[in-house]
Amino acid sequence: MRRHRNVKIVATLGPASSDYKMIRALHEAGADVFRLNMSHGSHDEIRERHAIIRKVEEDVGNPIAILADLQGPKLRVGTFANDEGEELEEGQAFRLDLDETPGDATRVQLPHKEIFDALEPGAHLLINDGKIKLRVKDCGRDFADCEVVVGGTISNRKGVNVPDVVLPLAALSDKDRKDLEFVCDLGVDWLALSFVQRPSDVEEARAMSKGRAAILSKIEKPAAVKNFDDIIEASDGIMVARGDLGVELPVQNVPPIQKRLVRKCRTAAKPVIVATQMLESMIESPMPTRAEVSDVATAIYEGADAIMLSAESAAGDYPVEAVTTMDNVAFEVESDENYTAIIESSRTADRTSVADGIVAAAREIAETTDIKAICCYSESGTTGLLTARERPRVPIIVLSTRIETARRLCLSWGTNCVRTTTEVNRFKIAVVEAVRAALKTGIASKEDMVVVTAGVPFNTPGSTNILRVAPCEERLIYAAETE
Repeated sequence: MRRHRNVKIVATLGPASSDYKMIRALHEAGADVFRLNMSHGSHDEIRERHAIIRKVEEDVGNPIAILADLQGPKLRVGTFANDEGEELEEGQAFRLDLDETPGDATRVQLPHKEIFDALEPGAHLLINDGKIKLRVKDCGRDFADCEVVVGGTISNRKGVNVPDVVLPLAALSDKDRKDLEFVCDLGVDWLALSFVQRPSDVEEARAMSKGRAAILSKIEKPAAVKNFDDIIEASDGIMVARGDLGVELPVQNVPPIQKRLVRKCRTAAKPVIVATQMLESMIESPMPTRAEVSDVATAIYEGADAIMLSAESAAGDYPVEAVTTMDNVAFEVESDENYTAIIESSRTADRTSVADGIVAAAREIAETTDIKAICCYSESGTTGLLTARERPRVPIIVLSTRIETARRLCLSWGTNCVRTTTEVNRFKIAVVEAVRAALKTGIASKEDMVVVTAGVPFNTPGSTNILRVAPCEERLIYAAETE
């Protein structure tokens, strides 16, 4: 199933999208990657959705990526004697402590000793998605005396954000470790890691996954933005999780951060997802707002690899319409001549290897002659990622004998991923398989030509060192078959 756009669409599954009919409809409407949110749903429900996705993949005949999104540590206040909560007013004093006694208008439990260990006077705490803001006046190992900066209603188990300090918390909770092992055994392609603050958080997840899934770091905390260069080096991909970023940082800071992170991901040849509240109104409405359409378009103009739907597809009333809207917006944006100009002007990759030079040459040849596609043979996925970084004007066909590689690359910009069952030990065979794929997908016809890249010796990661312009002629395939 060929997409007539380059940016990929990630759709979250949930109560509104949990059976075969709906999941297949979402894929046919444009979803390239399905997200399993480990914050919701039992292991049995996750297993069932995973099996359905793989059945859809088998039936439609093309790879589909599955992303498991780990919950991460959840920081929440305790409970109140008044179940309806208490009203905090600006300027009043309010204490957070470790006392399990139900809270009142003067105090409440904060059952996270790690927060008290990290707090300093002057630090801020945000409660209920930032609706309430507290400033720490005095603190110790088991308390924080605060002043209410922004008041509001505080009630049972509301979430807490601590934007000013790096918390001594691992990104993986006990629940996350169990979930990670479960989904890796299940066979997901990507792990999205929440609460990342430092590269060591990513390294812990990588050690546990043991290569069974690629690691995607969610950037949702100020510390992650500050340490981004080290985090991206440790990660296989990035998600710009704008919801939490917009809580912990001034909202006006988020758009330039998004633009900067997308640019850095592209330079590093690592896929980046822009996520959170992209078509929020479509949870209840069949039509998005104009502002939401502009938000989606902005991420595409910036060169993001993928854009994501959360509640819109997981729990909304119009999941297929939401995917269709994203698909339509993407097609229109990428048809705009300004899009091509913007994407090409932002090509900033430092080319320091033979592989970098080969994929750059492939793009230039494709764009200056009548070439229909760039076909790259990639076992590890490196060649596919480098080719996607170039953002060529022609389609990218990635061929691999490893279904895991084909699935993971479904998240990358512009890739048409094809699994080949033919053992490739010579470049001529790679060319034949590339021509077959170009013809089968309809990207090229018998009168056309394609560019083919690969690495010799084969099955050596990062060894891309050869390029050929090949005609899509039947005699080429016939000669290889009769040789």
